[in-house]
Amino acid sequence: MNGTATPEPTEASAPTPQPPLDWRFSQVFGERGAGEDVQDVDIISAIEFNKTGHHLATGDRGGRVVLFERTDAKDHVSRKEAEKADYSISRHPEFRYKTEFQSHEPEFDYLKSLEIEEKINKIKWCQETNGASFLLSTNDKTIKFWKVQEKKVKKICEMNMNTSNAHVNGGPSTHVPNGGILKPGGLALLRMPVVVTSQETSLAANCRRVYAHAHDYHINSISNNSDGETFISADDLRINLWNLEISNQSFNIVDVKPTNMEDLTEVITSAEFHPSHCNTLAYSSSKGSIRLVDLRQSALCDTHSKLFEQHESAGSRSFFTEIIASISDIKFSMDGRHILSRDYMTLKLWDVNMDSGPVATFQVHEYLRPKLCDLYENDSIFDKFECCQSGDGLRVATGSYSNIFRVFNCGAGDSEVTTLEATRNPTRRQAQNPARPVRSMTRNVRRENTGIDANGNSYDLSTKLLHLAWHPAENLIACAAANSLYMYYG
Repeated sequence: MNGTATPEPTEASAPTPQPPLDWRFSQVFGERGAGEDVQDVDIISAIEFNKTGHHLATGDRGGRVVLFERTDAKDHVSRKEAEKADYSISRHPEFRYKTEFQSHEPEFDYLKSLEIEEKINKIKWCQETNGASFLLSTNDKTIKFWKVQEKKVKKICEMNMNTSNAHVNGGPSTHVPNGGILKPGGLALLRMPVVVTSQETSLAANCRRVYAHAHDYHINSISNNSDGETFISADDLRINLWNLEISNQSFNIVDVKPTNMEDLTEVITSAEFHPSHCNTLAYSSSKGSIRLVDLRQSALCDTHSKLFEQHESAGSRSFFTEIIASISDIKFSMDGRHILSRDYMTLKLWDVNMDSGPVATFQVHEYLRPKLCDLYENDSIFDKFECCQSGDGLRVATGSYSNIFRVFNCGAGDSEVTTLEATRNPTRRQAQNPARPVRSMTRNVRRENTGIDANGNSYDLSTKLLHLAWHPAENLIACAAANSLYMYYG
């Protein structure tokens, strides 16, 4: 079905239905004017809330990291305190620009004659310490550990001597050309500035460590461990385990590289640590499978503890079956009970205790199924969409084309789906979902980047919403449309 959910009837696995949310526009940063061209380096390539949701980070193709912070009253008061103060808990959430810094620069690998672009692939927040924020950012090859801290500005207040009426030892003094003072005995006193710490503050971003030379292929994921000391980085064939304090050594914990590269059948597409079990991680593959790994089993985790996959029936397989089955992103729910995965056509919700199949499957843009041939020819079929889940686990979201994203209810038997567009009027494209899915494969399709979906709305393959993040404690979604950062609350 187009944009509809088909949850499995498993009451123990899925939350109960919830009333639909009324999504509203919150704010936008970097909004484009009509007809304004977007520079490629300004396109947002990563979005991440920190653990409290008080800060938000974005990375772009130009290698910059931009930080935002929460400014409305929710940032400082609890729900009970807000209610006592007659404060509306559903008021408009607000963020403000905090600072930005250049995380990565373009490089050139002379040994491989390979250009390494500065684009930020992923950002992950680390634990705050003494009022300072820490985060990891990575491009294709190098991971960096940043400390962002407010520092009081030091200023020159005055000179240590007043030359206008200075007297030394009760006698008159003589001025010398360097601004100092000449004693009656003939020795000059050095004129020095007095530096004082003012009340003004400035934000400084310092790169504390650089984790490099550990990946032969492009890094697609980084993930913090719940122990607060280690993190993983994943490329197409390997997953490495790092200690935050040690930048010159990592341990290879997953290696899917075959002895003969001609035997390679799948690659790693995404990896993430369990939110509370420091010994557990999950990684997805280009064949549509998710493997759960227990680090206690062996040093090299070449065997998995659980395998999650859903096989297509033999009669429905086609040339595109394996391509669209490739998982582009996985996310653990905050309680660690479920794993959310996104492939090209669907979102799937998996229960970590049930590997027989997904708890629920959500169709994102089923109207594109008849156009897979066109999507393959213009490479759109290889677009990597991210997914996210609300902190309470009741809803999931992911992006699509025409700068739209869809929010699905995870409740058993609930088919609620909301389609929102990354504009100031997010609900203008909403339409009733068709009663029946469109699954016909036709060869008479238009060879263009635009068309009409099953709801009668036009779609544009050149505008795609790949990156989005859900606030950890509230129904607040941040999403990227090219160089613009939009926020919506419900």
